[in-house]
Amino acid sequence: KEVEIPKITDALVLIEQCFEEENYKELKTKIASLELEIAYIKTKSNFLLDEIKEITLSEEKNRDTITKLKAEYRSILAKYNSNKADYQEVENPILLQFENVDKLFSAFEVAMEKNEYTEVGKIVKAIDDIIGNLKVVIEEAPSIILMGRKLIPAKINDINKMTKRMEDEGFNLDYLNISYNITEANKKISEILKRLNVLNLEDSIFELKTILDYFDSLYHNFDKEKLSKRLFDDYQRNILIKTTKLEKISNDLNKRIDDLRYSYDLADEDVQVIDDIKDEIKEIKDDYERVVDLYRRKTVAYSRLKKEMELINNKLLKTEEKLNQTLRSLASLKEDEKRAKEQLEEIKKILVQAKNNLKSYKLPVTPKNFYVELGEASEAINNMIRELDKRPISIKILNTRVDTARDLTFKVYNTTKEAVKTAKMAETAIVYGNRYRSISKDVELGLLKAENSFMKGNFKVSLEQAINAINIVEPGIHKRLIEEYQ
Repeated sequence: KEVEIPKITDALVLIEQCFEEENYKELKTKIASLELEIAYIKTKSNFLLDEIKEITLSEEKNRDTITKLKAEYRSILAKYNSNKADYQEVENPILLQFENVDKLFSAFEVAMEKNEYTEVGKIVKAIDDIIGNLKVVIEEAPSIILMGRKLIPAKINDINKMTKRMEDEGFNLDYLNISYNITEANKKISEILKRLNVLNLEDSIFELKTILDYFDSLYHNFDKEKLSKRLFDDYQRNILIKTTKLEKISNDLNKRIDDLRYSYDLADEDVQVIDDIKDEIKEIKDDYERVVDLYRRKTVAYSRLKKEMELINNKLLKTEEKLNQTLRSLASLKEDEKRAKEQLEEIKKILVQAKNNLKSYKLPVTPKNFYVELGEASEAINNMIRELDKRPISIKILNTRVDTARDLTFKVYNTTKEAVKTAKMAETAIVYGNRYRSISKDVELGLLKAENSFMKGNFKVSLEQAINAINIVEPGIHKRLIEEYQ
């Protein structure tokens, strides 16, 4: 206003003179120059006015911000005054900050009165920063003090007692590094409390909770070790008992292996598995002694000892199953031999019964295939007897001999039974048809054929011929006799 506007006024006077003197050439240049000057001044003044507007409006904005900060400050102050006992650890630095806030509020009023708007912004920001930090301090300081001064020290004291008691009972807790971690935790707590004295609470809550969680996790580790000790003791006792039992069985089996070889034709894998079982039991015993030695020296935690015993127990269970399978396999050899001898007696009885079947009815001739089948069955029985007398016995071949002898013997039995049954039916049919001989030549002829077939031993043909002959004079007899035959 004092410098730029007079320049414009002087330029306008010069332009008017040029116009009056009709000096249009120079007039055009002066007008263009003045227009640029006016545009420059206008831009500069607008920028200045915007700055002035922002400053004048900032008074209201700063007043509103300060009002809110004062309300927040009063709330913080009230909470502090209501719980002073919780802040004894940091009473002096908190009171100092309260004093600083009061001074800044006073400085704000002075700056506002003097219209020192640039300084006002700085003061408002400083107040906002201090109150923000105070709010965090008032919220978190009691928890930090409680954890740092009471909860964690009490937890450490309890952990120390439990550690000593468990170590006295024989627990090895070296892998937990408890002593080192307690030392580090105390250093961290000391550092956090020092930072608290200058109201620096950054990550303090997080760090203290992490420490607290670590000590809480130790209780879980202690329980795990106690459980592991119980399981270890169980494994130790059970493995010893079971290993001793399996070793005794394995030794007995090894002593009998020559007898078994003599008695039965054992495959190489059947014999090898017995040696494998013996080696596995020895390996299990060695592993067991190694773990027990670690236990006696108390250099390893029970959780690791339990895991080692668990692995040994799993190996022992597999070996036990292998041994049981081998015993079942060897027992089945004896069972098969015993069963074969029992079946031999049964087969002989069936063969005797087959012969008795023929004697039970006076047949005119013995069936043609009887002696062939009887010879086959007898040969099969002799083969079976020879196989039973062999040493060593091949159970696979023996079972085949038993099946063959049984099948051929049943074939003989069925042949004799069927022959007798058919002969009886044929004879009955011929006797029944004799009543019709006198009244029908066809019946008589058919019955003669039936008698002829019967005498030759063709009993089934004889039965069919007799039935067909009777059916001439007594329709339906065929069906009744066939049903009776079936």
